[in-house]
Amino acid sequence: MNKPVIIAVAGGSSSGKTTVVNKILAQLKGYQIVVIRHDDYYKDQTHMTMEERREINYDHPLSLDNDLFFEHIELLMEGKTIEKPTYDFVQLNRAEKTETIEPAKIIILEGILVLEDERIRDLADIKIFVEADEDVRFIRRLKRDTEERGRTLDSVINQYLSTVKPMHYAFVKPTKRYADIIIPNDYSHDVAVDLIIAKIITILNK
Repeated sequence: MNKPVIIAVAGGSSSGKTTVVNKILAQLKGYQIVVIRHDDYYKDQTHMTMEERREINYDHPLSLDNDLFFEHIELLMEGKTIEKPTYDFVQLNRAEKTETIEPAKIIILEGILVLEDERIRDLADIKIFVEADEDVRFIRRLKRDTEERGRTLDSVINQYLSTVKPMHYAFVKPTKRYADIIIPNDYSHDVAVDLIIAKIITILNK
């Protein structure tokens, strides 16, 4: 098996990373593609109480098991199957079930800090950073966390002000300098996606 094309999609919380990934997937129907979400690699916290889990800074690089993330990407590159962890955002812990991921010709890595670790950056053929207005990102996050993750309004606001926003400027936004393509999610980004698709196909055809 030839080396797969690896695409890393980073950007702030609720910047529109998943939207960009879905547009890429829509244009590459028929290709073997797998999406690995960095969020699933939050460290296991079974030994902690729920109150202790709520105090964790989930926007800091140390909250993620990058060693396992890197190991799994390498295994997929070698044509091997992995058992990927999954994350329960309600319980703030790894779920008991894992997901079997088969090797693919295209691997998409998605997460706010996916470009923070040099090991991951070095594996990526295409590095993307998705930007969006700060107020827009906060509104999207507020809507998602209250509607999908059972969070209260106050808890979302407190987390945003205490960790999400400061960590964005400390760790997430600085990774923009590593990106090959920066996509402003406030506007239509079809041209950027078309360029990404063209580059992916070029790499595959080499």
